[in-house]
Amino acid sequence: MSLINALAISIGVLAAVATWLCLGTTFGLQVWALFIGWGSFYHTGGEVSGLGKSVVNHVWGVVVATIALFIVGTVAGDVIVTSIIVGVSVVALVLGAHLPLLATIPAAVYGYASTAAFMLLTGVALADMAAMIPAAVTVLASLVIGNLFGLVSQKVAGALTAKAA
Repeated sequence: MSLINALAISIGVLAAVATWLCLGTTFGLQVWALFIGWGSFYHTGGEVSGLGKSVVNHVWGVVVATIALFIVGTVAGDVIVTSIIVGVSVVALVLGAHLPLLATIPAAVYGYASTAAFMLLTGVALADMAAMIPAAVTVLASLVIGNLFGLVSQKVAGALTAKAA
């Protein structure tokens, strides 16, 4: 079996499982964030090394976004103030890449953007860190589980192609 066909089968079957996990359970996982994490796994090169890069940088992005949104909520400024806070936080996000552990900037951006989207679209009280932390954990858990689904899909596809060889 070709690699593309094997990936289509493994990813398709696991996508159904992932969707059920997000929509059919009470875990609160976000299917869109899970798929972003899954894509990030492949984007960072796959395998265990890609998994590590992706997860660590998701954590970084979630943390930076949560802090930035807390500051936005606390300051309660206008659009210009909010824009400056976001801009400064993204500078910090990218400057983290000076550390080799945080050098996978796209994965950090996925974590940042997913966190901002979830908190802003669900109406999390941005000045209330006690409300923000569970939201951040939900996003991070969804991203990390997506990365794990990526690893499993890669392993299953590899097994399917090995049998054909």
